[in-house]
Amino acid sequence: MSKFRIEPHGRLQEWVADEKGYFKDEGLDYEFVSSYAAGSSGYALVQSSETAAPEVKRGAFENMERGRAANVSCACHWAVNMASSAGHGRMWGHAYSVTPSAIVVAPESSIRKPGDLANVEVGVGFHSGSHFSALQALEKILKPDEIKLRFIGQPRDRLAALLDRRVEAANVFGAPLYVVEQHGFRKVLDTTFMIGFLLHSDANVEDVKRYFRAMQRAQRDIDLEPERYKHYFLKELPEKYYAIIDVSGFGPGERLVFEPYTPEMFEQTHRWMEEWRLFPEGKNGTADYARAVSVDSDAPATRRP
Repeated sequence: MSKFRIEPHGRLQEWVADEKGYFKDEGLDYEFVSSYAAGSSGYALVQSSETAAPEVKRGAFENMERGRAANVSCACHWAVNMASSAGHGRMWGHAYSVTPSAIVVAPESSIRKPGDLANVEVGVGFHSGSHFSALQALEKILKPDEIKLRFIGQPRDRLAALLDRRVEAANVFGAPLYVVEQHGFRKVLDTTFMIGFLLHSDANVEDVKRYFRAMQRAQRDIDLEPERYKHYFLKELPEKYYAIIDVSGFGPGERLVFEPYTPEMFEQTHRWMEEWRLFPEGKNGTADYARAVSVDSDAPATRRP
């Protein structure tokens, strides 16, 4: 029988569950696979301070569309919603997570308040959390024609582009957000957003439940003593940054929420993406909640510590 494949998401929980033996306690025979969230596709690969951040028109949705090697993986809930409705896996309906996120600018920037972002290019990842969360936050403040997004790749690409001053503003979350904050970058607009879980078509539901019970225990440990586990953020960052950061000053990052992703949430999110015409014709998924979301009548029970 093959191992249960887990794709981390630039957060602490999987590493804590692995360290504490929680996956093994659940009887899960597992392995970690390379994380899309920890990859690069744009500026971080260029590595030239004289080169502008290149535009990258592929992101989390396209990665899921191609097919992921993991039994369980993550992306923003918008991308997972669309991917699952298009038949590229199923969304897990019993949990999601929330990650601190923000559009930031360099300390020397003249941009001070959200309204100052009008007609300013904001670096984001195409069809990914930074794309959708920036749009959702900016639409409440700016006119549609004042919103200017530039698709510059994955989290590491935006981190590198910000530190090298190749973009005026960018939307970042997780470890990259804590890195730029330590370098004086200023939060202009909070874009905190939800992340969903995508199950591979061959994922065993009982193994999925084991995974989530272990992750729930890990979340409690992080809530209780986050400082004990912040060193795991180093696994999510290139070594070249180790000398210029202090992970003890980071926050706890993404937090798992063991609440249902409801039909109302699914439909509202899907409708919003359709209204903005974020996906070309033929890419919009047509599966409804019942077909796109895995909702087991025997939802994972909370395990007492």
